[in-house]
Amino acid sequence: MTPSDFRLAIIGCGRWGFNHVRTAHTIFGAELKTVVDLVPAHLERVTELSGDIRLETRPDAVFEDPEITAVIIATSVESHFDLARRALDAGKHVLVEKPMALFSEQARELHESAEKKGLVLMVGHLLLFHPAIQAIKKMVDDGTLGRLQYIYSNRLNLGTVRKEENILWSFAPHDVSLLQYLIEADPLSVEASGGIYLQPGIHDVTLTSFDYPGNIKAHIHVSWLHPFKEHRLVVIGDKSMVVFEDTKKADKLVLYPKGIDWVKGEPIKRDGDFQVVPYGEAMPLQAEQEHFRTAVVEGTRPLTDGAHAVSVLAILEKAQAGLEGHRADVVETAPAASPAESMAAKLPYRVHPTAVVDDGCTIGAGTSIWHYSHVQGGTTIGEKCTLGQNVNVGNNVRIGSHCKIQNNVSVYEGVELEDYVFCGPSMVFTNIQIPRCEFPQRGSEFYIKTLVKRGASIGANATIVCGTTIGKYAFVGAGAVVTKDVPDHALVLGNPARVVGWMTRRGRKVASQEAAIAAEE
Repeated sequence: MTPSDFRLAIIGCGRWGFNHVRTAHTIFGAELKTVVDLVPAHLERVTELSGDIRLETRPDAVFEDPEITAVIIATSVESHFDLARRALDAGKHVLVEKPMALFSEQARELHESAEKKGLVLMVGHLLLFHPAIQAIKKMVDDGTLGRLQYIYSNRLNLGTVRKEENILWSFAPHDVSLLQYLIEADPLSVEASGGIYLQPGIHDVTLTSFDYPGNIKAHIHVSWLHPFKEHRLVVIGDKSMVVFEDTKKADKLVLYPKGIDWVKGEPIKRDGDFQVVPYGEAMPLQAEQEHFRTAVVEGTRPLTDGAHAVSVLAILEKAQAGLEGHRADVVETAPAASPAESMAAKLPYRVHPTAVVDDGCTIGAGTSIWHYSHVQGGTTIGEKCTLGQNVNVGNNVRIGSHCKIQNNVSVYEGVELEDYVFCGPSMVFTNIQIPRCEFPQRGSEFYIKTLVKRGASIGANATIVCGTTIGKYAFVGAGAVVTKDVPDHALVLGNPARVVGWMTRRGRKVASQEAAIAAEE
């Protein structure tokens, strides 16, 4: 590709996504052609930037545009895999924010797709583009530190508590990617332990230990229950040691020519004066975007390519298994048989070790049930569905094929989902009209049926009051409260939800229901 062919689109311009937009506008100028976001208020901020940037609410507008050659995806984590897959299928080069996907299997699928199509796939592990980290990498490579012995990283703070993920997945991906970059090998073993204090099932503090080839050890300590902010990386070699403390105001990167020498069979301390190491002032996000453009234009392999993303996710999954009481064995980024293949040899569907499927359930081939989910007895789930983390499916529920139920959703008895239904994170179904603890209403005779028809989408944190029907290909906006039936193809927003537009089968907003139906092909 010639530089003149580089045309960029950015999908997602929320808090972090807008940083991508602003940076790309500064360094690429007119090469930034399109910005996509579902929230109009986010797009309004883009209008403050100079230049002719097209604003869209549909990702398909990017995938269908032959002029766009590269895409940056900076949306919510649960949407990364689907958007990246669709972008690759459309022949676009892709930079997707970390993590690339929720699971290493999904990241591996994206990596293999990009390799097959000859496209650049890159994950936004921003820390590797920090000039201080680049300086440390140079010290490792040129022998300044000598043979690596031990690395540790503390990423500690008070606050930034997540409700949808634990501290390991919130903080540690930065540090795992850093270990992979500095050591250039996969760990032989990963073990993790931690503590849960604020929310059931969500670790607030974790300590993860790694054994690497060459007797290199490492550990990562992360916490959001710490009295002060600390970002400290220590890299120890047999010649020198280097410390990077990003929270300091000055002298952030310091080299210590210290160590232990053996003299006549005795260990003698070598204790030289410390040296402040200068490093460049390049902004990591700018460096990351420029690296992506170079990889696209010159056809080079990016530093944080798909294989790197797979290895980081696989290591995090091993650490999570350690937290859950399972032994963390060898991590292989390209195993002879993938976890999906190993599971498929036993079952036609996938169930994570932390998930529970009760007796009497029927589950279709290709369905995946992930961390801490529970499918109760008598339930039927169709083919190729995905149930994310912490999903509860009640007794006797009927779920069609190709449905996606994202994190923290409960599908109670009395709810039925037809094929291709999307349930966004933390959306709520109810199944009784007058809930009273003093006078409990249990059993199918009390439950009021709710039907979600084929192809409907329900946004994050929406509430569906029982007894309603969501029409086919309808779109319920994030946070909406549905109290009455939603017509086919309707777009509803607000509390209570009201019809504000119409959506085609493919998710494009049109002027009328008739136009939406006419576009159903």
